[in-house]
Amino acid sequence: MNRLRTWVFMAAFFGGSVPIVLMAPVMAMFGTGPLRRWVVFWTRYHRFCARWFMGVRVVVSGTIPTTPALYVGKHQAMFETFEMVALLDAPVIVLKKELANIPVWGWAAERYGMIVVDRDGSAAALRTMMRAGQAAAATGRSVVIFPEGTRVKPGEQPELKPGFVGLYRALKLPLVPVAIDSGVVWPKHGLKSPGVIRFAFQEVIPPGVGREEIVARVHAAINVLDVAAT
Repeated sequence: MNRLRTWVFMAAFFGGSVPIVLMAPVMAMFGTGPLRRWVVFWTRYHRFCARWFMGVRVVVSGTIPTTPALYVGKHQAMFETFEMVALLDAPVIVLKKELANIPVWGWAAERYGMIVVDRDGSAAALRTMMRAGQAAAATGRSVVIFPEGTRVKPGEQPELKPGFVGLYRALKLPLVPVAIDSGVVWPKHGLKSPGVIRFAFQEVIPPGVGREEIVARVHAAINVLDVAAT
């Protein structure tokens, strides 16, 4: 049954995504506002397909700030990349460079305002990310980053990449850790399963916290659902 659900979801989502993505350049002709709304529509279509074809529900806990913030999330699946856009109403998301190379989609992502970075963690890449983050924050948009650098399995708690600390310092925005357990039903590889994916927005951390403390607090906060499950 899960195999059938997964096939139906993929057919519905990817089949529907083709015209949506191809329309992105047209929406961009009318400005960044319409393009952002179009991207949010796409992420909500993803949520619709996950709910009705895969039987996946999203449960949100904690408080989402009403003002711009830096959101730092656990990363177990592509699911949260879509869902954070829908939950936060078109934030800027830090993406790996490989995704920006996808024809049409990559162009639309950059026009939307995604921050594209190399995963090599070089000083030049970090500076580029911080400048792009500052430009986004200056327009009043929130920024989302997944500091583990890649998707991890449930229970894995790797050290965080240093880029988020530089972004936190550069933006001078409140930081909101987000614990996510998507990998339980939406694994990196293999069949998806029906169930619940939780997004737990943690206590807001104000700007100005020192490096060691911010790393420790964020690492603990984004892994609270893993800890609760053990």
